[in-house]
Amino acid sequence: MELRAKLQAATKEAMKARDSARLSTLRLIAAAVKDREIAARGGDGDGTLTEGDLVLILSRMVKQRQESSKAYEEGGRLELAAREQEEIGVIQEFLPRQMNAVETTAAIDAVIADLGASGIRDMGRVMAALKERHAGQMDFGAVGPVVKARLLA
Repeated sequence: MELRAKLQAATKEAMKARDSARLSTLRLIAAAVKDREIAARGGDGDGTLTEGDLVLILSRMVKQRQESSKAYEEGGRLELAAREQEEIGVIQEFLPRQMNAVETTAAIDAVIADLGASGIRDMGRVMAALKERHAGQMDFGAVGPVVKARLLA
């Protein structure tokens, strides 16, 4: 089942189950997708989003909530931090499985070998290829230093 259909089905289930917390998060996702579609229509595009676009939207939403949760915890607002963590859990249900450290390292090595990357000048190409092949499956903030270390070695 495609991601958009999964989101719609989950929204219906949450309505039937009267799960207000889950429903509000699913509605936030739907609103973010709708906003992105409208923005895509503003240019020359037709407003349709690919699965990769949807994964990117969800990944950004998770990252935003992680930052908010951290800020709430630092500010002593634990109930708001817990709410953000609940939303992260709901959003992550629709993201692809995250790669573990071994899989991430193997993916980095494969891309470097495929591109024939040999120095730090190739870092942009390597990162772009990783984002294209493994969108939503790894934390690119953490991957950047690993790629840099591999290229400098």
